[in-house]
Amino acid sequence: MPPGQFSDAAVVMITRNEEGAIAKVLKDVQYFVPGAEVIVVDGSSDRTPEIAGACGARVIPEPGGGPASALVAALRASERPVIATIDADDTYPPEVLPALVELVRCSFDVVGTDRLGFGRPTTMPTSNYAANWMFNAIASVRARQRVRDVHTGMRAYRRDVIERFKWDTTGLALPVDLMMWPIAAGLRVFEVPIHYRDRIGHTTLVRLPGTLWTLRRLLRPFHTGWQSKS
Repeated sequence: MPPGQFSDAAVVMITRNEEGAIAKVLKDVQYFVPGAEVIVVDGSSDRTPEIAGACGARVIPEPGGGPASALVAALRASERPVIATIDADDTYPPEVLPALVELVRCSFDVVGTDRLGFGRPTTMPTSNYAANWMFNAIASVRARQRVRDVHTGMRAYRRDVIERFKWDTTGLALPVDLMMWPIAAGLRVFEVPIHYRDRIGHTTLVRLPGTLWTLRRLLRPFHTGWQSKS
């Protein structure tokens, strides 16, 4: 790939104690999306930020307020027109990032990935798989269109989408709003099936609070405050 091919894109992630995976994830991102700006918003107590900085990422301290605030800070940290997210635990295939960026370049507003698109991942417990199917079924009814994965951590966004909404950073499960609010506002949303992988390191998932926050975000009225540029 020629240098700078992705000079219009940024790849951002939030990290908390991912020192076992962060170097691999960053090297893979830099290989598959050369020229992209790579940003890490970090709240770790281990060596994650030092490793990320040594690998060439721009490291920003977590602003406080929980993972939703950290994710919004990551999404807004770059001025580039395409912003992609990926988790720092190596569960998502970075080779898919170029396709996500290209789909946004071709006029989609949000391009998500679908972890369930090839059936239940062997790395996903049956209970998690069933919960994700339930969340997606509720989302599809609310959106009046098929929604395949409201909780994926790997998406690409047109930067205007991030700028034009006032995101609710209270509690968990912000990825739900990052998918559902653009759909409710009539924006162009697309999803790509992926192979979801086993994570490196220990999970930080908090199941019961995460489930309750997901249902709360799915069942309340959606924000539709997208404003077109004049």
